[in-house]
Amino acid sequence: MRELITKYKPVIKFIVLFLGAYLLLSVAYGGYLKVSSHYGYTPDFITDLVANQSSWLINAAGYKAQVIPHDAKPQMKLIVDGNYLANIIEGCNAMSIIVLFIAFVIAFAQKLKKTVLFILGGSLLIYIVNIVRIAILAIALYKYPEHQSILHSVVFPGIIYGMVFLLWMLWIKMIKKSAT
Repeated sequence: MRELITKYKPVIKFIVLFLGAYLLLSVAYGGYLKVSSHYGYTPDFITDLVANQSSWLINAAGYKAQVIPHDAKPQMKLIVDGNYLANIIEGCNAMSIIVLFIAFVIAFAQKLKKTVLFILGGSLLIYIVNIVRIAILAIALYKYPEHQSILHSVVFPGIIYGMVFLLWMLWIKMIKKSAT
């Protein structure tokens, strides 16, 4: 048994670090959501911020967009040129994706400064791309409502997850380069 553990030590280390970081960050984010629900944010503060920043970007693209809190649910209604297009919910704020991204980077952590800078830069990039993604999705839904299903469930998740995958590959490449 000891021989197997020694042989697969890097794999075991990755799994323990990844799962540990993921669980810790997920619990912290869940705590944030629970606490924010007690302070009257409808929805939580980050989702509200993402919704408003997306609305600003849609307006900057020449459309008249607004977001308003839903009457009965913790989400924001997205309205473009008077058309109620979508709801921006907690899952749209990219925080769960950022948690996953951070857990992976921690699992392959290098020097503290390098790791922290990559986590901060990557998280900011994911956040910004997510806002752009929501704005483009809203405009696409406005112009092509008949393609809602494929746009919302395939194309736009592919953009955000694809970018996270590319960031992971960049991190691995950076690690490999510094190891040689």
